[in-house]
Amino acid sequence: MKKRIAVIALALMTLVGCSAKEYDKTGEFPLGKNGEAVIGGEECAGAVPTEDNYRVFYEIFVGSFSDHDGDGTGDIRGIIDRMDYLNDGDDASGLSLGVEGLWLSPIFKSQSYHKYDVDDYYQIDPKFGTEEDLKELLDLCHERNVKVILDLVINHTGPNNPWFNAFRGPHINGDTEDPYYDFYAFCPAGETPPAGRTFTKIAGSDDLYECNFSPSMPELDYDNDEVRQAVLDVAKYYLDLGVDGFRFDAAKYIYYGDNTQSAEFWEWYIGELKKIKPDIYTVAEVWDSDGVTDCYYPALNCFDFTTSQTSGLIAQTAQAGDVNKYTSYIDEYLERVEGLNESAMIVPFIANHDTDRAAGYLTEASGQMKMAANLYILSSGSPFIYYGEEIGLRGSRGGSDTDANRRLKMEWGDGDTVKDPTGANYKSARVDASAAEQLADGGSLLSYYKKLIMIRKANPAIARGDYTALEFSDTKVGGFVSTYNGSSVAVIHNTTNSEQTVDLSAVGISGAELRAFIGVGEASLDGDMLTLSEKTSAVLGLSA
Repeated sequence: MKKRIAVIALALMTLVGCSAKEYDKTGEFPLGKNGEAVIGGEECAGAVPTEDNYRVFYEIFVGSFSDHDGDGTGDIRGIIDRMDYLNDGDDASGLSLGVEGLWLSPIFKSQSYHKYDVDDYYQIDPKFGTEEDLKELLDLCHERNVKVILDLVINHTGPNNPWFNAFRGPHINGDTEDPYYDFYAFCPAGETPPAGRTFTKIAGSDDLYECNFSPSMPELDYDNDEVRQAVLDVAKYYLDLGVDGFRFDAAKYIYYGDNTQSAEFWEWYIGELKKIKPDIYTVAEVWDSDGVTDCYYPALNCFDFTTSQTSGLIAQTAQAGDVNKYTSYIDEYLERVEGLNESAMIVPFIANHDTDRAAGYLTEASGQMKMAANLYILSSGSPFIYYGEEIGLRGSRGGSDTDANRRLKMEWGDGDTVKDPTGANYKSARVDASAAEQLADGGSLLSYYKKLIMIRKANPAIARGDYTALEFSDTKVGGFVSTYNGSSVAVIHNTTNSEQTVDLSAVGISGAELRAFIGVGEASLDGDMLTLSEKTSAVLGLSA
């Protein structure tokens, strides 16, 4: 007779195998001896608080998230209002999403809606609130064991930044001795700009300033020690305020076209920041191949773009792809980057503010959206969820060629007054159900994400253990074993559209226990034979 142990399943919300009779506030998870929510396993172990940087982060595009003051623009107090949705401080409640970190898009004063062209690093944009609001958010997050990282854009600034105004003056006056004369990268009048780079005339002067992204984004000159000190001072200011770290925009462009020099800068910069905060969380946007991101890993972790977007490994695998190729990639990736930096981790994601949203090409009805979430959240490292992903929010450039359509307002469904950003004209259906509707539905995608994160928390080895891909043959079913502090788990995925049975002994696993499953169906374990429904994943506890 097949052995079935207490599990989570989206389609079947019945748990067996645990003796607890009391249930958590959702009515879904039995409570263990100490009142913790049980999400699977004979030992009825509950979620484990995260004390390191192996966290599930949630990216918030601030202006589109939640509006507190009613002006239509999302703000910091809107995030405060939504903290019970994001993390209520009780890992056992099952009521909140349960994310362990927040990435806030740029919050500094800027003329644009997106704020990636900073006018003043020391002032919170008035549309978003005040420094006191930020402090309150930080305090609340820290009370709930949630880290907060800011999007720090230091490759370039906005044209109204005091630094740029101070740079323009000496170029207009020909004062080469002024300390701000070479604060930004420039090409003197009469000289030919370097090939492949973009320059624009400095108003009132014949000199040109470098602006590879936009004329409204002049680029700083990092050969200038004063510039380096200035951006170090900015980071220190916010670390002293209580920020836990940073996401660094456009990291490979510090020295345009020169990854070696750019990487050397980051080694210096991160080294200085770690003197201030040794446990700082840092991640870089190096939108390129793994061969390029490897250049930066000696300094800091990088987002893994190979796994992201419609052509990325997560989407390809979720669409009935071969899990063995995916896990082999993760195994090789981790071995390589850990050789460059012993504290390196993988930072996977499906989509972010610069890409089309995943719900547009991974449908919920097919199980692909759920499977994609399984693949990168039940895995090593620190995954990032893009706000609204958990409710299936859609958005894409389409034929409009505007990133605003990738940054549409969060669909709360409860009267929130937040509006779409400037330039948005997305016409298609955005969600099948709002956040409010999904909160009330135990079978919703939002409820699925909550359960998925609880499974991850209950099995710490998944995120932070020594990762070994399992070599299954003649099947697309695949997985990995991860060992941490003497405890080992295996995670097995079936991405196909039919039930699959695999012999675990063929990959060296024997005597496993089925701790949890999650997907569109069920899982069962009969001896060493694991059966998984279509688009379903299982977490197995392994004996020492």
